[in-house]
Amino acid sequence: MDSEVLLDAAVVTRCRRRVHLEHDPAMREVELPPPDPAIEQRIADAATHRVEIARRLAEATAAGPGWVTVPREWSAAERVRATTEAMAARTPFIWGALLPADPAAGRRGGAELLVRTATGYLPVIVVRHRITDRGAGARTTAVTDLDPGNAVTDEERRVRAQPRDQLRLAHIRRLLQAAGQAEQARAVGGVIGLDADVVVWHDLDAPTWPGGRSALTEYDARFADRLAIAEAAAARREPLAEPSRILECRHCPWWPTCAAELTRTRDVSLVVRGEDAMELRRVGVTTVDKLAALDPAGEPPVQWTGTTHTDAVALARAWLADLTMVRRVDAVTVPRADVEVDIDMESFGDAGAYLWGCLLSGRDIGIAPGYHAFATWEPLPTPDEARSFAAFWSWLTEVRARTAAAGLTFRAYCYNALAENRWLFGSAERFAGVDGVPARSAVREFVESAEWVDLFRSVTDQFLCSHGKGLKVIAPVAGFRWRDPEASGEASMRWYRDAVGMDGELPDLPQRDRLLRYNEDDVRATWVLREWMSGPAMRDIPFMGDL
Repeated sequence: MDSEVLLDAAVVTRCRRRVHLEHDPAMREVELPPPDPAIEQRIADAATHRVEIARRLAEATAAGPGWVTVPREWSAAERVRATTEAMAARTPFIWGALLPADPAAGRRGGAELLVRTATGYLPVIVVRHRITDRGAGARTTAVTDLDPGNAVTDEERRVRAQPRDQLRLAHIRRLLQAAGQAEQARAVGGVIGLDADVVVWHDLDAPTWPGGRSALTEYDARFADRLAIAEAAAARREPLAEPSRILECRHCPWWPTCAAELTRTRDVSLVVRGEDAMELRRVGVTTVDKLAALDPAGEPPVQWTGTTHTDAVALARAWLADLTMVRRVDAVTVPRADVEVDIDMESFGDAGAYLWGCLLSGRDIGIAPGYHAFATWEPLPTPDEARSFAAFWSWLTEVRARTAAAGLTFRAYCYNALAENRWLFGSAERFAGVDGVPARSAVREFVESAEWVDLFRSVTDQFLCSHGKGLKVIAPVAGFRWRDPEASGEASMRWYRDAVGMDGELPDLPQRDRLLRYNEDDVRATWVLREWMSGPAMRDIPFMGDL
């Protein structure tokens, strides 16, 4: 019997509860919040990226009768018909394909490109994220070589973990099989990423997933689960997925709906997430109140994975007392120095880092104290990024050198070094050889030294935070306020597009000033946080042992 719902590939990497809400008839009248501007921008950027890749591939294949484009602006029925006709004609390359839905399996979807082989079609998808890292082992061809038979083991690249890509390829293969058009000899699919320099080919039958599973095996299990959830929701049967706070909630349009329900029930996932919350529910600890009532020194009811038993109980008690932060230690400490620099980087997705902001404070070393910005206002990606990064690194190097020459101590601070470290190393690699750009070894020497301090780690080690540990949550506790009422990482993405004229408009110069103020506030926030953590105000923050 045909399924009552049709699901696309995105469903297998989506929260199970979200799948339920999207197919529950009772939720159709719920007013969702405005779309996340960062997500909208990524979608727009991806569309532009696909257009450029289509142009390059069409030129490389000489277009003509061997290349058919199915316009995305056509209706779904028109696109399916055009795709079906092109496959029936054994067209070598079909761009913008929308495959016939498979009601029996509850599947629908398409691919950026279908490539004809001797025995059928295989999918190639185009994504706007990086698909390889430095290393070896990826199976690749040149970006204009769409024959997986020519793939070789790349000694310069290893596959970056992007499960959604392989799962989407598996989804398309199942649709091709249902249409009787799948490549028969092998289950293979290709991915063209942000850098668009190679096609990475994935063997969807290879045991490359945990437990020796293949991408197809993993996909089939996930899809069957999501289909059952969607069908139950559509039929208004007992839900197969209940709300639980996870990382994905931060950007989910359904979060207000789930948050209201979780708060009403005082669900335990409000303070512990993921597997820990699931395990607690299994043993009857379903609410924050029940977790808070446990003996912090007693026998843990579950095997904790994301925290400790003592911390979890204290966190629950802090949440009940509406305390944003409580101390995990008697005395809070932060490494300090004679000369200090707070650093914050602004990036635009995977395209690059366009701004490095620095706040110099402490002893006089002959360099003007205060905020220093190193930016490129050419739309990313751009070679000018190398210039701004080199200027930042040269300035930082001079500060360190002058501090050392004066016999003083130096430290640089950021909040969550994962982001800064990614672009420090990434910029050094991508722009190697450009004047002023450091060698990777120089970057490593800096980030591994005691001079580079991650305040996020200091907060994590010394505080329990019942409402999250983001800088926008923690810095206000220390008394800091951003000047821009819309200040957020998501909003800055929209400001950046305007600032560089990315959408074909003239650059909006006031938006550049807005981004600089936002970045300056970010580095001043880390300075205020550090001063607060080093001062007497810590005596007013409750100690977890006293809760």
